[in-house]
Amino acid sequence: MPRRSACLLPPLLCTVAACSLPLLLLAAELKSKNCSEVRRLYVAQGFSQSDAPSHEIHGDHLKVCPQGYTCCSQEMEEKYSQQSKHDFRNAVVELSHHLQTTFSSRYKKFDEFFKELLENAEKSLNDMFLRTYGRLYMQNSELFKDLFIELKRYYVGGNVNLEEMLNDFWARLLERMFRLVNPQYHFTDEYLECVSKYTEQLKPFGDVPRKLKLQVTRAFVAARTFAQGLAVARDVVTKVTAVNPTPQGERALLKMMYCPYCRGLVTVRPCYNYCFNVMRGCLANQGDLDTEWNNFIDSMLMVAERLEGPFNIESVMDPIDVKISDAIMNMQENSVQVSQKVFQGCGQPKTLTQGRASRSVSESGFSARFRPYNPEERPTTAAGTSLDRLVTDVKEKLKQAKKFWSSLPGNICNDEKMAAGRVIEDECWNGSAKSRYVFAVTGNGLANQVNNPEVEVDITKPDMMIRQQIMALRVMTNKMKNAYNGNDVDFLDISDESSGEGSGSGCEFQQCSPEFEFNVTEVTGKTNKIDKNTNTSAAASPMTYTCVTLFKLMGTEFAKMALKAQFGLQNPFLQVEMHGKIFDENIEQTWAENLSLRNLSRNTPIQL
Repeated sequence: MPRRSACLLPPLLCTVAACSLPLLLLAAELKSKNCSEVRRLYVAQGFSQSDAPSHEIHGDHLKVCPQGYTCCSQEMEEKYSQQSKHDFRNAVVELSHHLQTTFSSRYKKFDEFFKELLENAEKSLNDMFLRTYGRLYMQNSELFKDLFIELKRYYVGGNVNLEEMLNDFWARLLERMFRLVNPQYHFTDEYLECVSKYTEQLKPFGDVPRKLKLQVTRAFVAARTFAQGLAVARDVVTKVTAVNPTPQGERALLKMMYCPYCRGLVTVRPCYNYCFNVMRGCLANQGDLDTEWNNFIDSMLMVAERLEGPFNIESVMDPIDVKISDAIMNMQENSVQVSQKVFQGCGQPKTLTQGRASRSVSESGFSARFRPYNPEERPTTAAGTSLDRLVTDVKEKLKQAKKFWSSLPGNICNDEKMAAGRVIEDECWNGSAKSRYVFAVTGNGLANQVNNPEVEVDITKPDMMIRQQIMALRVMTNKMKNAYNGNDVDFLDISDESSGEGSGSGCEFQQCSPEFEFNVTEVTGKTNKIDKNTNTSAAASPMTYTCVTLFKLMGTEFAKMALKAQFGLQNPFLQVEMHGKIFDENIEQTWAENLSLRNLSRNTPIQL
């Protein structure tokens, strides 16, 4: 019986199939490229070699990187995702570290200088007055100690009204001096209180109190506000650079940084404009800082100019002992005329007994004068430097810090480790292959990311922490402008601000203060006001919200976005009542920390 062939096909086809088998195997082998370089670099980053295949495998398991044949396992993609987030954070921190340390070190230097300047001025006054007035100064030294205690307390943020404090100092000094130049009389506390009322009218100390009050107030306001501005800048940079990309941002970072590795393109860098779009998307909220940051820097430079000129605290505090001594001498020289006018206004005081009244005015010890102060003498006064040198240095740093946040995406992409050069347009990774990147670069800031081709950004959900920093900068800018004009400003206590990441106040709806009330209505035609005492139609009836927590307000534009999304209002008009005061579209000027609104009628929370 003839033996059957193993091939069921005709003999010629079997021969062709047998010859083609090695070629098919060779083609499969060619398709499965060697992944040794990808594997080597993966292990060099500290990851397990067992995660990395030696040859390409099919990429159906990949969630972000292009599928098809790949050098990445599922474990590799997950670890590359974490690594890309780590690399991004490091890039942001590395570029901002110098800025943060600059503000931190300058704040410490200014703070040290101002405090040491006050210590030196107090010591100088104490030494000179002790040497000149001796026992009389010792008996009244607490008056001068209190002056410096209040000045120090003001600088560190105490609730001190400089003008009132200085007026009180001169009134108390007049009481002490009036006793000393009229030792033959007995003065009751009531009489001395009457004497102090004549301080402004009689000007017993000449023009020194008026000039010194103006100089001290302007210099201390400018010095304290400037030092505080440096601290605010330091804290803003620290908080804003502690950035966590969104899940969409993480996907974009992985796709840009490590997906080319999965294709075996370990030496190919992302295209520059591709990197730019990814960074603009991941740093969208940081980009919104730029306007307020630049305004803040400009206001700091304005106050710096004042510190170099008329508001120079060093030129005020260095000769303060001489100025107070001149005032005392003026009082002594005009003591007869001053006393007569006081006696006319407050009545003739009782005369002491003969023994106690025997001291003469010349024995009071107020006969010495200090040498005139020479303003050209500007030695190193405190902290091993002078105010001029400190201000000159910090002005240069401030100028360099302008436009930092809008420049951050580009500065990251300028690093050759992050992206290819601008001129390399075809030999770069475009997100899917080594080829030209065809998309345009999006604008800076959150609102411009609506059309970002690389990062999906929800522009209706701004980062709360960054909104807080924007408001902190805005408030500090206003304080700087007031200080520039010589107006006293409230101290901004920055020590209690949280430095954590994320948003939300941690306040439950029912536990929060109801003292802020929001009224919202839709603008129809020219009607955009709400009359709380008038019943409006259903179409324009105001919806009332109670504030859950309100401190560091994010701004009305984002409130409007949320209202549009929640209730379908096309053109909402927002009013806010706070302690009985009504704020309209300019509510973002109000200092606030968090904004959460609740629709009382529908019981639907809105988190902004």
